[in-house]
Amino acid sequence: MEYSSCIFCDIIARKLPHIGIYEDDSFLVLLDKYPLSRGHTLIIPKKHYDNLLVMPVSEIRKLYTLVPVVSKAIILAVKAKGFNVGQNNGRAANQIIPHLHVHIIPRFGQDSPDDRWPVRQIATYEDLSKIADLIKPFLNLSMVD
Repeated sequence: MEYSSCIFCDIIARKLPHIGIYEDDSFLVLLDKYPLSRGHTLIIPKKHYDNLLVMPVSEIRKLYTLVPVVSKAIILAVKAKGFNVGQNNGRAANQIIPHLHVHIIPRFGQDSPDDRWPVRQIATYEDLSKIADLIKPFLNLSMVD
């Protein structure tokens, strides 16, 4: 079901632009337009689920099968020193968009010297395209099955 007020549903329906790095029948993987770091990526189910508690377990398994494959490609492409995987559920947990999604956030050692998250930036589509072109060759999707 498509939700008329959901930005991710609009992206999936191609009503809004995005820079993707992978897509299949169930998921869209795209670069975050407001990244915390270079290569910040989102894995989004194409079917709308408000949060993890309403998504069928079989779909959760498929979602989290993508996480290490996509993470490895990002880390290799942007030469990160580590990464965070985040998934927020509900407004109290800082879920801004009420459509389930997983964040993969590359980390670069001294990107948070004060022990706080890096500050979000606004990325251009040109910059995101360049990063996507770096990541795509490292995607080993044979590991997903």
